[in-house]
Amino acid sequence: MLKLPTVDQLISEFDLALRTLAAPASSVRPHPDAHIDEADLSAEQKQHAAGLMRVNHCGEVCAQALYQGQALTARDPATREALHEAAHEEVEHLAWTEQRLHELGSHKSLLNPLWYAGSFAMGVTAGLIGDKWNLGFLAETERQVSAHLASHLRELPQQDAKSRAIVEQMHTDELSHAEQAVALGAADLPLPLQVLMTNVSKVMTTLSYRI
Repeated sequence: MLKLPTVDQLISEFDLALRTLAAPASSVRPHPDAHIDEADLSAEQKQHAAGLMRVNHCGEVCAQALYQGQALTARDPATREALHEAAHEEVEHLAWTEQRLHELGSHKSLLNPLWYAGSFAMGVTAGLIGDKWNLGFLAETERQVSAHLASHLRELPQQDAKSRAIVEQMHTDELSHAEQAVALGAADLPLPLQVLMTNVSKVMTTLSYRI
């Protein structure tokens, strides 16, 4: 049975939103690129790598909002715990991509607050529909994120080993989240919804690459 969130929970969610959007993220695990030297990149290569990393950072902001919204309305404690665990690893991804953007002399997406609000609303909605669909939404999101990360590994400059190490670890983590959701009973989302998620993602990635 769904329980309405308490005032304390709503305050906590607002605090998480502020920290995600405004505070520097931290990582418990070592940064995947910590012991890799910076490559000699041209200005054009740096700009392209930064654009891709900005998309990845934006994706992690969306993931935080999505999982927080889903956990808020999840009914089963196991589902809620899986969402919290996935969100915890996404914070580390935020830290890795944020630092890499700084190293590349670039910035986070200016549209992050907009993406956060939309993703949180989608997460709350997914949770309200039911846990198997909630988990299905998590699994499909992670599959689509994994596909984006795989494409970024093909697009990043070959010599940019620092960015590639970060994206490779993120790719591994996202696949693990999808597998965990399936193991917990995720339902396969209807094809039209999968297509809609893909199209929304394309808009987000296109804009975040530039802004």
